[in-house]
Amino acid sequence: MDLLTAAGADHVRLLYDYLDAGDPDGCGSLLHEAVVVELPGRPPARGRTEALRAHALPALPRVRHAVDRLTARDRTVTVTGRRITADGTGREQRFVDVFTVGDDGLLRTWTRSFTAVP
Repeated sequence: MDLLTAAGADHVRLLYDYLDAGDPDGCGSLLHEAVVVELPGRPPARGRTEALRAHALPALPRVRHAVDRLTARDRTVTVTGRRITADGTGREQRFVDVFTVGDDGLLRTWTRSFTAVP
């Protein structure tokens, strides 16, 4: 794995930690200034500020991300995991995230899909 892809994989792991902690500054530090984030049912968010707003940051943490699998290759990081509600109910929503890594090692694009639970 090349160094930029490895840095991107580390940034993705940190991003979930920052999201779960409700830390907008931490999240923003990992995103390219012209990041494009695509979340289901919403128009693309362009730029750090819009990306953070799309995730309702800053706000109190409402979910926890459990990563089941992370693969990284050719400046692309793909993650499968579960979004678990932090309200004590333990409800889960399975997701697939695909990130691309920019020339600076920051996350350039992020596309999320939700999968149906069998």
